[in-house]
Amino acid sequence: MNSSAPMSSEKPGPAVEQDKPTTAPAGTCTVTPITSESDFEQHTSSLPPSCLAVIYFHAPWAEPCKQMSTILSTLASTYAPGDPQRIAFFGLDAEEVSEVSEQYDVTQVPLVVLQKDGKVVESITGTDASKVRNAVEKHAGSPVAGNPGKAGLPPAQKVTKPAPSVALDDKPEDGPHTNGSSGGGLSKYAPDAKDPSTAPEYSSGETNGASQEELNARLSELVKAAPVMLFMKGTPSAPQCGFSRQTVSMLREKGIRYGFFNILADDEVRQGLKNYSEWPTFPQVYVGGELVGGLDILKEEFENDPEFLKEYMVQGKTGGPASADQQAQPA
Repeated sequence: MNSSAPMSSEKPGPAVEQDKPTTAPAGTCTVTPITSESDFEQHTSSLPPSCLAVIYFHAPWAEPCKQMSTILSTLASTYAPGDPQRIAFFGLDAEEVSEVSEQYDVTQVPLVVLQKDGKVVESITGTDASKVRNAVEKHAGSPVAGNPGKAGLPPAQKVTKPAPSVALDDKPEDGPHTNGSSGGGLSKYAPDAKDPSTAPEYSSGETNGASQEELNARLSELVKAAPVMLFMKGTPSAPQCGFSRQTVSMLREKGIRYGFFNILADDEVRQGLKNYSEWPTFPQVYVGGELVGGLDILKEEFENDPEFLKEYMVQGKTGGPASADQQAQPA
């Protein structure tokens, strides 16, 4: 997929503060960091209809985003603020501002969306500097600020495609809920009032002092706690991110019975599972103890095979988690 990372396909690297734009020459545009949906709406709604909004979705774990952050900061510095304003640059962490990511159907990063008067005119994935620059100039005109010759964009670089990672969608829950662990099989499970209405508080980041072998042994059991296991941010009744919410909705619509674990309730599992699965984002869906992927992979599987996970479907019923007393709990 070019050098972009599917919102579920990248090995985690050092976190990069990509929402902090690099210093630009005085009198030039910069990439404005957006931290919330309301912040995004406030900035974009104030733009004149003729102004091009360059909306950049990134993630701190995605290596290609490092290069794209440099490309956009450099490109922004070649434009001068005008009256009326003709171009504006915004940077959003796709996972932190998941509501906006959902609006633009973000499934991989980096993603640059060009928008005018509230309408998307073009989208660019990957890290091709010339492609981004040409698209921006096509819709906003050539830069007139600074010296584009000196502030020229870095040449396109090849970025090694990282190992698969998980979709951003995810729902938090207190612990894995084991579906089908007691008599009656999956067909007798259905969501009920016992499903927690709110997600537990974040853990302090402390671990239980377990060795790596002990942690791996625990994770090996957790991923098999139910035939279909969902590791998410929050719970099915109170998801804490848009990707988790969409994943839960998809499983429910397909009538799939599943177990779930709220990774926000156990930081040891949250961090350990990234290395265990070599999949750095959540949600993560496992079937029979084997990683399937995240939201985007799940969508592809159902699109390619309508009978995907058919053996875990409940005929004539809506899918959902098992009751709370049958779920695996955080340590």
